[in-house]
Amino acid sequence: MKRHLVGLLLGTEEDWPSAFETLMRRMGPVRAGAGEEHGFDVERITIEPFDLRDRPRYDLVIDRLAYWYYVPREWLKKVALMDDVYLLNSPFTFQSMEKHAAYCAMMRLGLKVPDTVLVPFKNPPEHAKWAYTAAKYNQPFDLDAIAERMGFPLFMKPYDGGAWVGVTYIKDRAGLRAAYDQSGQRLMHLQKAVEGYDVFARSLSIGAETMVMKFRPELPMHDRYEVAHDFLTPEIGDEVVTISRLVNAFFRWEFNSCENLIAGSQVHPIDYANACPDVSLTSLHYYFPWAIAALARWTVFTTVTGRRSNLDLDTAQYFAIADREDLSYGEKLGAYRRLADDYFETDRYLDFCASRLGHLDEVVLEWVDGPDFDALLVDTVRATYPEAEQDRFVAHFRGLVGLWVRDTKAAQPA
Repeated sequence: MKRHLVGLLLGTEEDWPSAFETLMRRMGPVRAGAGEEHGFDVERITIEPFDLRDRPRYDLVIDRLAYWYYVPREWLKKVALMDDVYLLNSPFTFQSMEKHAAYCAMMRLGLKVPDTVLVPFKNPPEHAKWAYTAAKYNQPFDLDAIAERMGFPLFMKPYDGGAWVGVTYIKDRAGLRAAYDQSGQRLMHLQKAVEGYDVFARSLSIGAETMVMKFRPELPMHDRYEVAHDFLTPEIGDEVVTISRLVNAFFRWEFNSCENLIAGSQVHPIDYANACPDVSLTSLHYYFPWAIAALARWTVFTTVTGRRSNLDLDTAQYFAIADREDLSYGEKLGAYRRLADDYFETDRYLDFCASRLGHLDEVVLEWVDGPDFDALLVDTVRATYPEAEQDRFVAHFRGLVGLWVRDTKAAQPA
């Protein structure tokens, strides 16, 4: 049997890593097309000095840490460049192509990103050459005039931020000034708000799979993902999936979330560069089993088939489609989707899951419907909420997970 070691590079998370470790263990060996069996071990990676010529033991690493912690980030670059370790996600593009670059790229491809302006720092960076350079080259600007031209309401948000940190909804000049004053040394975007939108759709993509969920950002985190089916028309739903996969294929991201606002028939991507997308049990609840199963499926597919990471972006093929004046927006989306499906080997992946991982759905259902998963749920609630609220939240999440179990059983063939 050929064994594969999967590394988890983690911060403060415990729920989904424990779930992933359990599912990979319960899944058992997987037989490849030639008949060879493949087994999987999962290990949490520790951080320590590393020799650039050391050979890593990992076949694949799921990274949830390197977007802010530089030591593991540089280790990931080393194992990608020197050792062909498969990474979820690319440390190269998440470092150089954060939200700002993602906006630029998707605007270039014609997506309906709201009007966005980058504004200089409120407070200058601490650099010895700042005063001279600013006096000689920085142009004065009128922030109020920029906002008036764009039109209120607006959002001010960090150009490279995440988890909604530093995001401010701005209704007028007073709010604009307050938000800018508070931004300090953070570089910020001003972005036109999409007022009166019908649906906020948040999609989580893991490899070749995408789950589109109805999102309610105004509610507490445990209620933001509404359990709702068919809340988008088939056409809009397909566009949201296409945008999500296009972003990921373009940047070589394989574990990412994408936020879209749907207003009438228009889909506006507003946030789609998330190095550490939310997969916590207390957020996803009903959708959590799918996320862990999808992560397991993509991990197995990439390692068993020998899929290689592609560090070359080859953006020209996307821009060539964007520049064609003979194609409509819908036709361009279709062409982008074909490029994305080629990158993710979608047909091959689906065939692999059907022929090699057909047992996994039953494994997931038995696990989620059993005492081990319930113990994980209870432990997660106890670690997340104050003692006085724990009973309420245990019941809340048991109800949502129980609904997933009932829906999954009802969908099984008679």
